[in-house]
Amino acid sequence: MSDVPASPTPINAERLQSLMETVFTFGGGPDGSMNRQTLSREDGLARDWLGRWFAENGFEQTIDPIGNQFGKLTLAGQNAPVIMVGSHLDSQPNGGRFDGALGVVAACEAVLSVQERLKTEGRLSACNFQIVNWTNEEGARFQPSLLGSSVFAGEADLEWALDRADGDGISVREGLKETGYAGTDKVERPKALIELHIEGDTTLCNAGERFGIFTRFWGATKYRLAFLGRQAHTGATPMADRKDALLAAAYLIGDLKQISTEHGLDLHTSVGRLEVFPNSPNVVPAEAVLFIELRSAAPDILAEAERKMLIRIEEAALKAGVTSQVRSIDRRKAGSFSQGLIALAEDSAARLGQTARHLDTIGGHDAVAMSGACPAVVLAVQSRGGVIHHPTEFTSPEDQALGTQILADMLYKIASEGLQVAHVSEAAE
Repeated sequence: MSDVPASPTPINAERLQSLMETVFTFGGGPDGSMNRQTLSREDGLARDWLGRWFAENGFEQTIDPIGNQFGKLTLAGQNAPVIMVGSHLDSQPNGGRFDGALGVVAACEAVLSVQERLKTEGRLSACNFQIVNWTNEEGARFQPSLLGSSVFAGEADLEWALDRADGDGISVREGLKETGYAGTDKVERPKALIELHIEGDTTLCNAGERFGIFTRFWGATKYRLAFLGRQAHTGATPMADRKDALLAAAYLIGDLKQISTEHGLDLHTSVGRLEVFPNSPNVVPAEAVLFIELRSAAPDILAEAERKMLIRIEEAALKAGVTSQVRSIDRRKAGSFSQGLIALAEDSAARLGQTARHLDTIGGHDAVAMSGACPAVVLAVQSRGGVIHHPTEFTSPEDQALGTQILADMLYKIASEGLQVAHVSEAAE
């Protein structure tokens, strides 16, 4: 039996809220909206603030070549194992204030609380902690999403990632330079990664529960597809002579919705972004670029949906008299998170009298990209009404504190008893 007390690690809820209020100021609007896109001025200011917080609290900051921002607290010597905790500060345009930011701020509070408790008890730590703010988790400005964590995990090539460009032709490389976050530090992979996030769905709310654990993640196939037509006058050009790229896009968007219904709840499809050229009210569009997503937990369903989509692309192009061009394809496999970390989260929640509902995450998280590199897990707290990526996104201070408390208790247990409590050892799972 462990001699470690079962009582929770005292977190400072007021300090947590103060940190959240501060980070809200970087890109936050009066209506609750957040616009802190990757490597924007607002993102740079938020990163600067986090770096100052690291320095003020004894963390050593490092920045890797893709701009991932790390703050390391060395409690067990330079060669001790590292537990990484955090999320991302970048947001969607007109997004919410809690998606990503809560995970970074909660990491700051949890690690600080663990350090304070270890010091009070005169207990040595079995590990060091590293807080992370990943670059371009959202994929709003640069595609694909999970860019920084994918490079860090070895799932994406650094030079390829640095060359990704936004809609104005500005590359990640240029954005890093402009914000001052073109790092050169080499950061070792951790022994485990724990990420706190809002649920972004209604499962916890509907069940009357406050805490959940993402145990599985869905796979995704993302296409950037262009329909290419011919620019013409919308008044003078006969209908039969038009080659309308946007018309083809409209056909396909409807078809994608139909494909989703053929697989029930097991498939999500979307076109979340559409770029039209020249985008004038009285010009037949010459080009329409669709950002298409197919998501499923089942690889066979994902493959079948892609097969159907490719057929519908040909049909849409034929009906509209245009051609099509696939400009990029990004794939993310479905999988599961660390059973050891899931069990540790369940135990920590139970000690607080909380249930720990198992959830699927359909959206991506940086822990998904990292799951092949080290044991990883994503913890979830309620988002009111399941809202995410919208200005009305909201997680109560009480639920923020609950998630942070469970996170702190997990970190304390690892620090005080060793990595074996989560079945995490020198050899990754």
